[in-house]
Amino acid sequence: MTPIKLHNTRTRRKEVFEPLDPDNVRMYVCGPTVYDRAHLGNARPVVVFDVLYRLLRHVYGKDHVTYVRNFTDVDDKINARAAETGRAIGEITAETTQWFLDDMGELGALEPDHMPRATQYIPQMVKMIEGLIKDGYAYPAREPSNDPPKEYVLANREAMMVDHALFEVEKFDHYGELSGRTVEDMIAGSRVEIAPYKKNPMDFVLWKPSEGDQPGWESPWGWGRPGWHIECSAMSKALLGDTFDIHGGGADLMFPHHENEIAQSCCANHTEFMAQFWLHNEMLQVEGKKMSKSLGNFFTVRDLLDQGIPGEVIRFVFLSTHYRKPMDWTAEKAREASRALQDMHRIVLGRLPHVVPRPEIDEYFCNALANDLNKHEYIRHLHVFASLADDEDVVDRFAAAQALADALAFLGLFNPELAKSHVPAFDPEKLALLADRLSSLRNSAMQSKEFVEVDRLKSRLIDAGVEVRMTKQGVELVPGPDFDSAKLEALK
Repeated sequence: MTPIKLHNTRTRRKEVFEPLDPDNVRMYVCGPTVYDRAHLGNARPVVVFDVLYRLLRHVYGKDHVTYVRNFTDVDDKINARAAETGRAIGEITAETTQWFLDDMGELGALEPDHMPRATQYIPQMVKMIEGLIKDGYAYPAREPSNDPPKEYVLANREAMMVDHALFEVEKFDHYGELSGRTVEDMIAGSRVEIAPYKKNPMDFVLWKPSEGDQPGWESPWGWGRPGWHIECSAMSKALLGDTFDIHGGGADLMFPHHENEIAQSCCANHTEFMAQFWLHNEMLQVEGKKMSKSLGNFFTVRDLLDQGIPGEVIRFVFLSTHYRKPMDWTAEKAREASRALQDMHRIVLGRLPHVVPRPEIDEYFCNALANDLNKHEYIRHLHVFASLADDEDVVDRFAAAQALADALAFLGLFNPELAKSHVPAFDPEKLALLADRLSSLRNSAMQSKEFVEVDRLKSRLIDAGVEVRMTKQGVELVPGPDFDSAKLEALK
């Protein structure tokens, strides 16, 4: 069995991954809040943990891996969108949830084994909060309307009606260990709600009141709704157990979301840890800057798809940067990814027109991913196998083409039917004749030192979207992303 090494945020080092139960490998990843289209930043963790999911299934067997990714469908952003549009909350969340699934499907992401909605687990959240209060880790509190002094609120807590439940951070000794911060540092560096009903400014909401058209449920603390953090603790416990193997998400969730998850889960379940491995992907930029609508560089996944950029190309750009490094999306990277994928698809289909990718992958590829998802090394091997498959002097070029197809498909980068549609239709005999002609013109020009005809033909080929590769070994013509068959046919 291939040993997998992953960088564990919890211990701040790369460790050999040994599941709690090899027959039941369990992973939870924080999903989106569904109120709008998924932007590029939302898509990065989906792609990152989709690759890890594929690797775990490959090593342990797909029947022995359970992957959970949630949908947050109760949130103030959703409430605001409903108030803004006049649409029902359920209608908005149902629509945007399907948008998300459709867009991530276009990126080649497999659907997780479970995709729970927060609103489906309200009873489990209430039960967990009740247990935390009973065991002394949380407390009920009322938000006073006339703002009496904090001292009065604390002294008369039991006599007052309650509408909040809060986790008491000081009751959990390990708070801050995931992010490496002290409580004092977190107060100083964060926007925390200073409220008179809190014992400590860092105490966080488990339950809060609902008013007007806000969604709500009955609870021991009145009509209200859960805080953000409790949903993941309740859903992961229900679907994966008190402890599980891997918890993932973006680095921006490390504090406060993941820190709070650990605190409430460990206290509620009386466990030493929530997940034994924590993995965090770094953030995404666009053209070197933070993605922002004000800067005009804010893109949803659907925006790029509608611009004609295939999902496989978007995915390839994502995979070209290690998950623990910041990623910069640029138009040039998209063009490079398109050319590279198109070239590899052309090579595979040229050698094996009716190729069927196999589930197995060469050990070079598996070992690369097993080393903390080293996709850069994986992609380097893709190019090596592409060169072998494209070399007429390589005896095993057909085997190399099959291995290339297998490795591309394993990463979600090769679907034979889609690949055929992405590779431009062209007449190989026409290209071969033009390559011979350009090679002959170049040989003559080397003698006469007159390159006018060489440059003219080369320019017309480039204008037709053909990549001209001239080396000492000869001339190679490859249809590029902008290939125009009509212009090619017009060339004499």
